[in-house]
Amino acid sequence: MGAEKLPSPLPKKDGQAPLILGLQPSALVDHVARVDWSLLDQIPGERGGSQSVAFEELEHILSEVKTHILPSPDDPSPLRTIAGGSVANTIRGLTAEFGVTCGIIGACGEDEQGRLFVHNMTFNGVNLSKLRTKKGPTAQCVCLVDAVGNRTMRPCLSNAAKLQADELTRDDFKGSKWLILRYGIYNLEIIHAAIRIAKEEGVSVSLDLASFEMVRNFRSPLLELLESGDIDLCFANEDEATELLRGEQNTDPEAAIEFLAEHCRWAVVTLGHNGCIVKHGKEIVRVPAIGEAQPTDATGAGDLFASGFLYGLIKGLSLEDSCRVGSCSGGSVIRSLGGEVTPENRQWMYKQMQIKGLPVPNLCKSST
Repeated sequence: MGAEKLPSPLPKKDGQAPLILGLQPSALVDHVARVDWSLLDQIPGERGGSQSVAFEELEHILSEVKTHILPSPDDPSPLRTIAGGSVANTIRGLTAEFGVTCGIIGACGEDEQGRLFVHNMTFNGVNLSKLRTKKGPTAQCVCLVDAVGNRTMRPCLSNAAKLQADELTRDDFKGSKWLILRYGIYNLEIIHAAIRIAKEEGVSVSLDLASFEMVRNFRSPLLELLESGDIDLCFANEDEATELLRGEQNTDPEAAIEFLAEHCRWAVVTLGHNGCIVKHGKEIVRVPAIGEAQPTDATGAGDLFASGFLYGLIKGLSLEDSCRVGSCSGGSVIRSLGGEVTPENRQWMYKQMQIKGLPVPNLCKSST
């Protein structure tokens, strides 16, 4: 099918497989900008969510962004273009912030966006030996951030280079401990294939519910996925949790956490500035958010929460401390544009972890 594996940009230590794998069938590049509300009013779809657009619409939005950018004295780059996608954000956070060995399974195009994705992820220490190059464009997404930090996403995935289900092999998963997935109806075939192989290899599975539109429009196959019992850890934000229980008498976060915990070993519902609620077995914890209440950009907040929470799990921290690390990590990324933590905000995160008595990663060593 014209696919070929990129050479590994990272030396494999003793042939060791990445501890955590992220499946992102299509590599993705984010264009992140702070814009005034008038632009958001002109774009089809609900504000605050994620809705796919055609390439022509993506180009139109990008051209309009230039005339609607909000100036920011704290950020000399009003438009940032970086490797993106929920899974990539989480994986990058685990490597760059926590020193956990991670890799990406997926495909990118042989274009400028594909090269940018590879460079950004490699620079942050992600193993790309399982990333294939294919003909076709690399997927892109416009992330529009309003004056109060809320983000609206418009991804363009049409005709993008994409890994197919029949291209997955057991060798892709062998030796790893966790597989990170993002729910998506167009990726359902490869998601099921990846879960099947992961379970055969003894790999635990983490699923993010993606967006409230995805849950609302494709709730039935999502319920089947959850009820299969193959999802070990599930992350949902408050809007996604509400959509998951739509039609039920009670749709609050407590009801959602109980529902998810019936099917998953760990259930997590993030609540924005109200923190999170998590259940594992019979244990339920609530942890407040960490950092200023007013974010610069909420892009990646849930993804980086997942990075910190997974770090806590693999380090054997208590459920509450794993949530605290997640809150520190999620709180660090909302302090600047995009789903990547800046060096300054990384140091802010480590300081918050020290204040709360949490183990700060020693990035001089491989942390697994």
